[in-house]
Amino acid sequence: MARNIYFSQAVKTEQDLYEDIIIESLKIYGQDVYYLPREIVNEDNILGDANSSRFSSKYKLEMYIENTEGFDGEGDLFTKFGVEIRDQATFVVSRRRWNNTIGAFQSDTDFVRPREGDLIYLPLTNKMFQIMHVEHEQPFYQLSNLPTYKLRCELFEYSSEDFDTSIDPIDNIERSYAYQYLLTLDSGSYGYPTGITVNQILSSGVTISGEVAAYRDSSNTLTLIHVGADDGNYHEFVDGRKIESLNVVKDGYKSKSLVTAVGEDNKLSENEQNSDFELEADGFLDFTETNPFGDPNEV
Repeated sequence: MARNIYFSQAVKTEQDLYEDIIIESLKIYGQDVYYLPREIVNEDNILGDANSSRFSSKYKLEMYIENTEGFDGEGDLFTKFGVEIRDQATFVVSRRRWNNTIGAFQSDTDFVRPREGDLIYLPLTNKMFQIMHVEHEQPFYQLSNLPTYKLRCELFEYSSEDFDTSIDPIDNIERSYAYQYLLTLDSGSYGYPTGITVNQILSSGVTISGEVAAYRDSSNTLTLIHVGADDGNYHEFVDGRKIESLNVVKDGYKSKSLVTAVGEDNKLSENEQNSDFELEADGFLDFTETNPFGDPNEV
């Protein structure tokens, strides 16, 4: 027997009313979050992975946190190697609100829905989440339409991504955890605003550049992140040579300073015990051998 032809589950006015009620509910019970689209700078075409990414845009949008009794996941794990926080969360967002707030401003024609790999910053808890899966069929075709997305997320682990969103709590992630070069400059430095790029030309002619994360007048110390060279190889800043800003910073002139000392700071490795492991291994590994992990007679 065919279904009743006098009743329809796809009445446009009813669908719009249902979606309006969902949007109003999300605005009442949801939280304001920032949606950060991922921009891939360098992609590994073989493994399909992003070697480096940038987040330069943000969109403020209301989302409902489905986890009413706290975050899901394994929580805080205390191991012999430190503490691991494995929080997970599920965010619910209206399709119409996402399309009008985010989708309409994206030039990428493939960007038709929230994407795995994009980030959600939750100001309520000051936590950043990465979208791991987008569920687009729940609730399942009520009134023959799909009014929401469910974003299943995990706590974001920073890995040298570049944040330029103009939101200090977000941009401070890279300033706090990116690998840093600490350059001590001569007393004649003008000062370097946060976010500008400086470079140094090495004796080989290679230009090495980095983004200014901080500058301390009291010690003439310049902190640089996202350092790279124009030849694509690894190089370090050297003392005794000048650095120059690529932006005009004072009186119409580029700021130049002499580097008097170079240091490094990797805050992600503050809890590592590499030195302890090496000292312990010296008791049973003979590093004078060319192959200490194999047959001593082998080269």
